[in-house]
Amino acid sequence: MDSSEEDAFIVALLCAEACKPQKRKKKWVHDICRKRNVHGEYHTLFPELARDGTKFYQYFRMTLEKFQELLSLLQSDLTKQHTSFRRPIGPEERLAVCIRFLATGDSMRSIAFNYRLGDTTVREIIHETCDVIWRRLSPQVLPVPTTEMWKSIENMFFTRWNFPNCIGALDGKHVTIEAPSNTGSLYFNYKKTFSVVLMALVDANYRFIAVDIGAYGKNSDGRIFGKSAFGEALENGTLCLPPDKPLPGNDVPLPHVIVGDEAFPLKRNIMRPYPSSQLANDESKKIFNYRLSRARRISENVFGILTQKFRIYQRRIKLSPEHVDSVILATCCLHNFLMNDDPPIRQSVHDSGAYTLNPMGNIGGNATAEAIAVRDKFKDYFNSAAGSVDWQIEMVRRGIRNV
Repeated sequence: MDSSEEDAFIVALLCAEACKPQKRKKKWVHDICRKRNVHGEYHTLFPELARDGTKFYQYFRMTLEKFQELLSLLQSDLTKQHTSFRRPIGPEERLAVCIRFLATGDSMRSIAFNYRLGDTTVREIIHETCDVIWRRLSPQVLPVPTTEMWKSIENMFFTRWNFPNCIGALDGKHVTIEAPSNTGSLYFNYKKTFSVVLMALVDANYRFIAVDIGAYGKNSDGRIFGKSAFGEALENGTLCLPPDKPLPGNDVPLPHVIVGDEAFPLKRNIMRPYPSSQLANDESKKIFNYRLSRARRISENVFGILTQKFRIYQRRIKLSPEHVDSVILATCCLHNFLMNDDPPIRQSVHDSGAYTLNPMGNIGGNATAEAIAVRDKFKDYFNSAAGSVDWQIEMVRRGIRNV
């Protein structure tokens, strides 16, 4: 083409380029978020809450003193480096965002609007802070049990719940989650919801001793416990349990046991109730079931306390399974951390055992002759003068559940 045609082509090309819709430039910080220091909830509401202990507790589900103590433990991990681009979000605000999410279960987008932060920023803060809580708190509030710790737990169960040689109450609950993508029915449980399982061993003072999290919701049977690290350690004899000792008033040594419901197999160190088919004409077995139920309900009560403290459990958690695991681990640590200073819980001798997480399904299974013999010896003890309690016959005859 000649020069005039070439010039015309270039002009046409430039015109076409100018007529193209201009792509909006993505803002580094949205205009709404730029006003975070003026209108954000941390900068407006938090200082007022700090001056009112009742309102602070209602907002965060913990006292200001415990919040500040927690912040002091996590501050170094939550402090970010200043850059020339922007000022980082401070550790106190990061902790406030995370605790508010756990305490309410509000959506991350809702919290992002309230705190004038980006959606992605809130998501990253919550994920990171939950990981930090588990990493920093777990060695303090969920230490690996020693023989002396087991003895102390056993003494608490005998003193508070009249169950000797008991080293914990075991239970597993389903935490409802949004259906993960590309997982089929792995997380689909018998309650027709999607879930991961929180398996927990708790002591007589409503604290977690050990937790195992992340099993598929469909596996609501003994394999969840058997395949957990704690279950394998119990089976292998590597839990540093105290040596067998006689029950009060007896001279035959018996093993230390964990109490659970029908969802767990009967083993040498795990006691479950007698099946209903054996109860019709045997009041002694009903009494054993009542005494076992009275001790094991501690685990159900702990789940109830957990869900009341952290309302995220009262909603369907909309996170990927790995991040759900992180949230559960963090709340279990926070539960123990907060229970250390909370006043003892008052209960009647026949606690109702109410809870809000979905229970696991029944399992059953075959027991060894040794396990059956151990349960029978506990039954005989609870029906003897040395081991009976004044109210047990009345409770059994009134038809207390699980007997």
